[in-house]
Amino acid sequence: MIRNPIDVATRVSPNLSTLIENRVNRSEPGQEVTLATVREFLTGLLNEAFTETEHLHHFDINDSLLDELDALIEEFGDEAVAADFIQKAASEALSRVIEAVISGRDMDHPPTLETVREAMTAGLTAALVGEGALEEDEDDNLLAEIDALINRYGGDALAEEFIRYE
Repeated sequence: MIRNPIDVATRVSPNLSTLIENRVNRSEPGQEVTLATVREFLTGLLNEAFTETEHLHHFDINDSLLDELDALIEEFGDEAVAADFIQKAASEALSRVIEAVISGRDMDHPPTLETVREAMTAGLTAALVGEGALEEDEDDNLLAEIDALINRYGGDALAEEFIRYE
């Protein structure tokens, strides 16, 4: 398997990232899914969609995803590890929370997802709402979102890797 030294996930559309993630999650334990494997999966889904003549809304599958995937294969090779192409990003509101934790911490120990969760439960989100950095309705789902990221990537994952800049 070929691992990519650059953050190739930034070069992938959200729809293709979701499709790749679904295929990786369906793989057998220990099996490395490559871009070629994802292409076979996508081609199968496209064939099903065309034979059933219905649009698969779950992934918004269309030929442009196949074109995008083929461009990635051309650039990175068909043996590139598919998991490298999955986007890891927090919502805009959670990104603001992560940035608040980063700005208030000693950077010798960058904050992890668990550190951010602890800050949130200790009142950071309420403070950010009070300061106007978050809307009241934005903080409602942030704890569930950070928990989902922790479940998926582990509490020790560096929080700054999930910041989404828009």
